[in-house]
Amino acid sequence: MRVPVPRSLASRLVVTAVALVAVVSLLVGAATTLAMRSWLMDRLDQDVTDSLRRVTYGDGPGDRPSGIGVPAGQPDGVGDISRRYGDLRGLEVGAICAYYVDSSGSGFVRVDSGHGPPDDVALEPASMDVVEQVKADGEVHTLQVPGHGTYRVRAQQLDSGETTVVGLPTNDVDAATMSLVRWEILLALLGILAAALTGTVVVRRQLRPLTEVAGTAHAVTEMPLDSGDIGITERVPDRLTDPRTEAGQVGAALNRLLEHVESSLSARHRSEQQVRQFVADASHELRTPLTTIAGYTELARRRGDAETAAVALAKVEEESARMTALVEDLLLLARLDAGRPLASEAVDLTRLLLEAVDDARVVAPDHRWQIALPDDGEPVEVTGDERRLHQVVTNLLTNARKYTPARTTVTVTVRRDGFDVHDDGPGFPPDLVDTAFERFTRGDAARHRSDGVGLGLALVQAIVAAHGGAVSLASTPGDTLIRITLPPR
Repeated sequence: MRVPVPRSLASRLVVTAVALVAVVSLLVGAATTLAMRSWLMDRLDQDVTDSLRRVTYGDGPGDRPSGIGVPAGQPDGVGDISRRYGDLRGLEVGAICAYYVDSSGSGFVRVDSGHGPPDDVALEPASMDVVEQVKADGEVHTLQVPGHGTYRVRAQQLDSGETTVVGLPTNDVDAATMSLVRWEILLALLGILAAALTGTVVVRRQLRPLTEVAGTAHAVTEMPLDSGDIGITERVPDRLTDPRTEAGQVGAALNRLLEHVESSLSARHRSEQQVRQFVADASHELRTPLTTIAGYTELARRRGDAETAAVALAKVEEESARMTALVEDLLLLARLDAGRPLASEAVDLTRLLLEAVDDARVVAPDHRWQIALPDDGEPVEVTGDERRLHQVVTNLLTNARKYTPARTTVTVTVRRDGFDVHDDGPGFPPDLVDTAFERFTRGDAARHRSDGVGLGLALVQAIVAAHGGAVSLASTPGDTLIRITLPPR
């Protein structure tokens, strides 16, 4: 049958503590019992040895060793033993005394008469047969005497050939041992009960912080987290976040988890909002050229002259290019998300930046365009996709041109591990600095065609990341710096 195991931590701890108390009590009790019984047996063995010495040799000056001048014939009664031995007074009640020569002899057991001195009762033949089996080897032996119980006995053979046996019962030792065992069992049960009660109180009190932490977790699980802007306000109290305690570590970890979940949910909500904004912007961006194309197509069909058809075709071509650019940007982001590799070739970054700055001077002559090259004058080369890196530079310079006023100074600094684009314009709005490189983020929420759909910086980050590089932005009014870091060739 399988023993059920407690499921709760508190129950398991209490059961473990009680089991430890029980095992320790058992071990201590067993060791104490063995030590006590050994000590009592040693005392009993010493008493047996002393009794044997008194019986065989006597303690007084007039006593003589037994067996000297023994008359012919073998005595067979208790009185014969008394005549042969000098001192039987020291034998206590329950003691056995016997002698024999060549397996022939007699003995007695001293019993309590109930009134007056104790009586000496002769040993039965069956008991004598057992007693005569004791070896006279100087050791104390345990002997089960029929009809009288268990004894510790010792035998001694005298020069006359006579063997004397003296034994003392183990009843007192057994009784003391059993009494000790009963007390140990009682105390062990009391200790186990006390351990169970105390352990239950202490463990529950110590685990109370974990219960409160669990309560916080349960409260969070009841919150609707499937949609909308979620703000998880539930937190584990500071008093339960002490890293020096196990409960504090769990509480602190739960708080960090809740903060991470809250930030993730906020990011999800922002992403959903951006996707919705993008769908609206993309719909607008695509609807406008489609409407224009449809209008000019209808115009050319109605008028039918060559001049109108040429104008219509030119407008259709222009709007198609706008749609194609938007679709290509979306497809590029999708390919980069899928992990499709870019071209890997040597790219002269210095030349690419010089050409991009020259193009920007032509497109926006009202801005001041500058480029700073390394002091050593050596060209900087990186490994990557030249076309995509040119797109990165073009997007950054286009943003600097579109979102800064005229006479703004835009400086491109070439570094050995990339380049910087700096301008002294008004800078990014503070609420957009952290999300500037997210997709569909625009500096103006209004849908102006000149603003695009917010994919420029997202493409910059995606392309640079595909090259194994990194992008960073620091912006304050009058000081905006975008740093592109690329792996060296």
